[in-house]
Amino acid sequence: MKLLVTISRCCVGILFIFSGFIKLNDPLGFSYKLQEYFGEGVLNLEFLIPFALLIAVFLVIFEVLVGITLLLGYLPKLTLWTLLGMILFFTFLTFYSAYFNKVTDCGCFGDAIPLTPWQSFSKDIILTILILILFFGRRYITPIKPIAAHQWIVFVCFSCCLGYAYYVLMHLPVFDFRPYKIGVNIKKDMEVPEGAPEAVFEYNWRFEIEGQEKIITTNGDYPTVEGTFIDVETKEIEEGYVPPIHDFSIEKDGEDHTERILTAPKALVIIIYNSSKSESEGWAAIRTVTDAALQKGYTVIGLSASTPEDIQELRTIHHLNFEVYTTDETALKTIIRSNPGILRLEKGTIKQKLHWNDADSLTL
Repeated sequence: MKLLVTISRCCVGILFIFSGFIKLNDPLGFSYKLQEYFGEGVLNLEFLIPFALLIAVFLVIFEVLVGITLLLGYLPKLTLWTLLGMILFFTFLTFYSAYFNKVTDCGCFGDAIPLTPWQSFSKDIILTILILILFFGRRYITPIKPIAAHQWIVFVCFSCCLGYAYYVLMHLPVFDFRPYKIGVNIKKDMEVPEGAPEAVFEYNWRFEIEGQEKIITTNGDYPTVEGTFIDVETKEIEEGYVPPIHDFSIEKDGEDHTERILTAPKALVIIIYNSSKSESEGWAAIRTVTDAALQKGYTVIGLSASTPEDIQELRTIHHLNFEVYTTDETALKTIIRSNPGILRLEKGTIKQKLHWNDADSLTL
């Protein structure tokens, strides 16, 4: 039992620290995931959405600290009750999400290790078993000496976590696990390789035949039957190849400009996922770099999911001298954790990604 408790203690402690740190590296991304959970149709806690970032920072730091206190053996009773409460809540949440298909990616390990809700639920079941072993075998949890140093270790770790969270929020995540990392060619990563597996769908056609409803199943072809068509239900039974980047496009006035921008020799792209939520103090820095880029022959554009009216208002207020095109909001949030943010491209390859705080680091 002592060996089992020791193994469980190490596994749970390391996993909580790893999971917490991955999300601490990108608290803004984790806050987007929390907004999904808080939204209508999931937990229906919309009043918490404005506080999602604050909650995200608190949760990830708390997760790291609980893992540290478990490994240290500091306040074991409080630590175990906290672990048990957390894992029961997360197990319920992942089951609810998986069973009702509410959130397709739980966000447990951020973008580093994407998990489906069912995979996450399975992971939480294993963690629950390990934590129950710790809970019932807590007398075998021996604190690491010197015990007097525990509170100082926890305090230093808390301070470091808080400082790290502040740094990545004021700049960008230190480790980038998203598809739009530096060095990636967006155009190339949107392509589907020749011979890649295609998705297989099952179509359940409902007809009224001789006064009775009948369902005829095919893999795509419209069935040849005598009867009145009612409706059809489509189900994906085999997933096809999905390119790393599959939701990116640049549009304006009904025209697609993706190819033109991704083949431009030099392009500076300003990301504004939502104009009303952009940080106004960043626009002076943005105006400086866009002016400089235009003088050096760059193609300068903005990308936003806001309405044309909101964009025009933003351009007028901040005297922006570039056109703003439309792109999916989720894609823009994925590209860069800054609003506004700066992207420097060369023929579709990402050469620099900068928070507006680091605009003076742009190399033209």
